[in-house]
Amino acid sequence: MHAAHAPADPRRGPDARRAATRRGTTRSVTEEPNTKRILLVCTGNICRSPLASALLERALVERGIEGIAVGSAGTGAWDGAPVSEGAYLVGLERGLDLSGHRARLLTRELVDGADLILTMARHHRARVDELGGEGHVFVLGEYAGREGDDAEVSDPFGGDLDVYRDTCVELEALLQTAVERIVKEFASGSQR
Repeated sequence: MHAAHAPADPRRGPDARRAATRRGTTRSVTEEPNTKRILLVCTGNICRSPLASALLERALVERGIEGIAVGSAGTGAWDGAPVSEGAYLVGLERGLDLSGHRARLLTRELVDGADLILTMARHHRARVDELGGEGHVFVLGEYAGREGDDAEVSDPFGGDLDVYRDTCVELEALLQTAVERIVKEFASGSQR
């Protein structure tokens, strides 16, 4: 499921993806028609989903997986807002530069354009469902095999840096499991 990249174009390929991940610009870096799109959703699109998006993008790059574009949005986002300070600092601790991230409000167009949508909580999934995402939306924790309240990722907004670190550790653990499922499902064509 690797997408073909023209080596003459420096904006494409694994090096461009690595650079985009470092910059925190994890939205579509490939434009091939067969590119699969994953959207991560939280409330404000300034804490959990930008971190999760950058972490997932890096995990895919590290595995040499191409042809998957990762982005994020928020159910109550203020379009254009920068990532929160806590998310930015925790991202830097993990080698992720989220300074280029700008929040996006979740829209029907984003939902329609995604092959897989992973939310941080059930109420985010409900909003995605309202926008037509039924059938390709999951709470991230449930997608990674967790159940009940343990499936939701708590919002670190307003917490100290240790709260953000805890959230990031949780996201890393969930995404480690989720990325294996993503690769299997996208390779088999079981997603949209």
